[in-house]
Amino acid sequence: MKTVSVEDMKAMAGQVIGTSDWLTIDQPMINAFADATGDHQFIHVDPERAAQTPFRGTIAHGFLTLSLFPRLYEMSDAPQCGGIRMGVNYGGNKVRFLTPVRSGKRVRGVFTLIELAEKRPGQFQQTLEFTVEIEGEDKPALVAEWIVQFFI
Repeated sequence: MKTVSVEDMKAMAGQVIGTSDWLTIDQPMINAFADATGDHQFIHVDPERAAQTPFRGTIAHGFLTLSLFPRLYEMSDAPQCGGIRMGVNYGGNKVRFLTPVRSGKRVRGVFTLIELAEKRPGQFQQTLEFTVEIEGEDKPALVAEWIVQFFI
């Protein structure tokens, strides 16, 4: 991952700073997420019943798609500020699930820097727009405004 100074990162506000590689969302991933969260709604885990719905098959949980933020960010070409000792998720300002991700589809993350602010000496808050695109689809799976804090 490319490293940049805090000042250089701040100057990227308003720009796409990274796009990830494509990642396949397959049924085993969906099933594992269902097991981890206890959300076994049939549209996620029962291909035969889900085939009878407007989705025509199983779909990923919206929260599974959202939870891919760190994985897709790591897979992206987004730079990171140098000297980070620790980073933590701080939360989100908004999340919209726009298009279901069907089992077997590939997704990628697109990251736009909204703001980078120093909260106190050595503690920074980075607000990103996180868009999950679905290969071959016009509309994204989700758009979220996500906040990460990191410490240098």
